[in-house]
Amino acid sequence: MWLKWLPWRLIIKRIARAQGFFDPITLISQLNRFAQPAEVAVPVELLRIASVLHARGLINSQAIQHNLDWVWPFWVNQQFDPKKESFIPRAFSLTHINLTHRNWTAIGLPGYEEMPIVDPRGLIMPFYDSWSVDSWIIGPKGELIPSRLESSRQSIDTEDGIEVVTDCEYAGKRLLMKAKVTDSDLPTCLFRVTGSADEESWLVIAARPYNPEGISFIHNLSLDLQNKNILKVNNKNHIHFNTAPEKYVMSNYNNGDAYHKVLSGEPRIKINCEVGMATGCALFRIKPGKDTTTEVKIPLYGKKKEKKSLQTITGDWSSAINKSSEIEVPEASFKYIYDTAKRMIILHSPDDIYPGPYTYKHFWFRDATFITYAMLCCGLSKLAEKAIDRFLSKQSPTGYFSSQNGEWDSNGQVLWVMRKFCELTGEVPRESWRKIIEKGANWIRRKRLSPRGDKPHAGLMPAGFSAEHLGPNDYYYWDDFWSVAGLKSAAYFMHYYNDKKNAGVFEKEADSLMRSIQKSLREVSKKNGRAAIPASPYRRMDSGAIGSLAGGYPLQLLEPDDTNLLDTVEYILEHFTEKGGFFHEISHSGINPYLTLHLAEVLLRAGDKRFLDLLRSVRDLSSPTGQWPEAIHPRTLGGCMGDGQHTWASAEWMIMTRNLFVREESQKLILCSGIPADWYKENKTISFGPAPTLFGDINITVCREAEEVKVEWKGKWNKEEPYIEIRPLNGESVMAESGKNSKKFKIKE
Repeated sequence: MWLKWLPWRLIIKRIARAQGFFDPITLISQLNRFAQPAEVAVPVELLRIASVLHARGLINSQAIQHNLDWVWPFWVNQQFDPKKESFIPRAFSLTHINLTHRNWTAIGLPGYEEMPIVDPRGLIMPFYDSWSVDSWIIGPKGELIPSRLESSRQSIDTEDGIEVVTDCEYAGKRLLMKAKVTDSDLPTCLFRVTGSADEESWLVIAARPYNPEGISFIHNLSLDLQNKNILKVNNKNHIHFNTAPEKYVMSNYNNGDAYHKVLSGEPRIKINCEVGMATGCALFRIKPGKDTTTEVKIPLYGKKKEKKSLQTITGDWSSAINKSSEIEVPEASFKYIYDTAKRMIILHSPDDIYPGPYTYKHFWFRDATFITYAMLCCGLSKLAEKAIDRFLSKQSPTGYFSSQNGEWDSNGQVLWVMRKFCELTGEVPRESWRKIIEKGANWIRRKRLSPRGDKPHAGLMPAGFSAEHLGPNDYYYWDDFWSVAGLKSAAYFMHYYNDKKNAGVFEKEADSLMRSIQKSLREVSKKNGRAAIPASPYRRMDSGAIGSLAGGYPLQLLEPDDTNLLDTVEYILEHFTEKGGFFHEISHSGINPYLTLHLAEVLLRAGDKRFLDLLRSVRDLSSPTGQWPEAIHPRTLGGCMGDGQHTWASAEWMIMTRNLFVREESQKLILCSGIPADWYKENKTISFGPAPTLFGDINITVCREAEEVKVEWKGKWNKEEPYIEIRPLNGESVMAESGKNSKKFKIKE
């Protein structure tokens, strides 16, 4: 305890000034003045991620800019070339980070932690944060280096799991690269490369000391003396070739990139590099006009005992997606993205749920809640059940569901998604949940501020960093709406447990918190001169207001026509859109796909056809493999924030797809309210299901019949048949007749 009394602050100030640095104590103090006083100044987890990112960025600044004659990844070629739209001046930047092309696609198997990623030009990073494998064609008169091409063809094949296909052509040469993960003996990254050329050339499989984020060291490469088909990397991992390369060329940092030695270098079977920039190339001869194919295998686990059993987790791909909701629509891109999104959600949920395969391969309740909700909406109930079990294991003795200290939305989110699990699956709440739910709800009650007083934050949740991308610590309405939903969910469970006392306590607390929100909003509306809800009572309207939409979607605490809610949407659409999507000025500084879909969901509930414009903008912003980064650069349309493949965005696409066909509102099912009218014109069958709802599972089929549209459904109801309303975008709403399972409506052309 005596350490507290030492004059540390004074010592730090003097040391900093003596060395010519800015006083860090004063700096931190000034930074804190931009935020409301809070228990936790900044999210430690994000600081940890940022520190790793910038540490690599510092290494990038030393390794890349004076070695531009090397073969670098696509993002480097775009970002470092002054002729490119993506060029970023380096000047006073201490770190060089991928800020314009954060795009990649994960491959893998259900239930396995390893998720190799493939960049837009076929570069493969086989292990988490590892070195990469690239492929080229080099001949005497020309070369095909995919990362240096302006364009390529890339797609994803979900017929048998997840396979990323990259197809490149240039100067009479062609490379076809297919990457997937297989599970014959051990989980293995399988990379099949076919090359062809109009001259005798080399097909090159290259080990590279970098990945889509930057430098990742290779200190040594060596040929396995027992098997010339195997190249060892860092004495740890192995690259297996199905046929022995004709030769290997290798180089260390001081001698430059092995790329320069492909045509003239002496063969080598071993290289060491103290800098960690060893490069190596395996060469396969290409005869003019003939294809050369090589198969590369990289085992993802070193020992058999490290292998998990798929059957104990989610099964193989066919088992993993079995009984999940399927879609058939005339617009092929919608189905392509949906089918891909479903598999990506499964892939990113081996144990904990991850918002991404690389930068965001960490757990946050916020992302995981929406992803779990998508699982429930689309029939992946077993996976959702496993996710919720993981959630409950993270509760602290105080009742706090903590993925990072200082977020006040997590308890509400966990309790809400637990309720959704029971409602959408028909499962009864477990007795073992009772104490967990009670502790979680009481934590919200204790954490909430006193409703007494006349300050705008009276009765709300404390100041915190909330959803992080909303801005500095503040009294965020996002936290408040989630807390109300959590308390209401706890009351729902207590009624089931016949605990009338706690049910009453939690209902009363939820109502009290909602009244505090409404009181605060009245004061804010009066001050701002409009009904729109800012991010917090102390913020003017800015893009952080997107978080306040949670009261409408997904929580439905506000009615579809709520004045505050709809005015918030209008303000956001008027001030924060680019390329048809929501442009988040705070933190992300890019077009955010999943938040754009939040806007669309609110408009869908309100019956506003503009939701479809937002939906199609998100579709158009997807990558060729049906993915989105967390935020998209408005000019290059490459990823500019977060992970290059954001699972939350995939989850929102799945939820929205389901809601186009069926959604719940005011204790009834609404059918067809989001189906675009032009889909009917194709005279093709449109279907979705089985779709879990609050009332049971439903399969929906829609088809054109002359001047009318026929809607048919098959319901497997939990109890009695619900009220069903058919509410087409271009047609009159009609109520279904009890006991009937079809209805026709006329279209307004």
